[in-house]
Amino acid sequence: MAVDLSRTFKPIQIAVLTVSDTRGPEDDTSGDILAERVTGAGHSLAARNIVRDDVPTIVGQLEAWIADPSVDAVVITGGTGLTGRDVTPEALDRVKERDIPGFGELFRWISYKTIGTSTIQSRACAVLSRGTYIFALPGSNGAVKDGWDGILAEQLDSRNRPCNFVELMPRLREI
Repeated sequence: MAVDLSRTFKPIQIAVLTVSDTRGPEDDTSGDILAERVTGAGHSLAARNIVRDDVPTIVGQLEAWIADPSVDAVVITGGTGLTGRDVTPEALDRVKERDIPGFGELFRWISYKTIGTSTIQSRACAVLSRGTYIFALPGSNGAVKDGWDGILAEQLDSRNRPCNFVELMPRLREI
């Protein structure tokens, strides 16, 4: 990470969403990992929820957080696979204004180092909606670690150079 320690860290408000038909609060380990990393990095956990793999349900939760001025970013775990129940990317298609294609590309490159060609089964993606970043990661513990540690920890750190997502936030509503 190219962190410039002479710059001021600016914490942001991040919501964590787990998409799963089988996990509950007692066994949401990937959501736990994300929540711990969000707060461990110095950000605020704005909200956390678990919803089932259902496009209208996911869209409803995302719309609520997008409309909430206290949520700057959402990190989703789950629903990015290839099966019929994996519908997170389809939900993001309904709320997005812009894609952030490099996120999914970089995630699969990082994940390749861990799980090899199995990474091709991931539809990890990111979008921007009304000034809110939304990042969708697979539901495995390893995937959320790869996504946070390899991408989001740096891009959500305002001190990261040469650029980062945080410094763009004041201008995101120019769309």
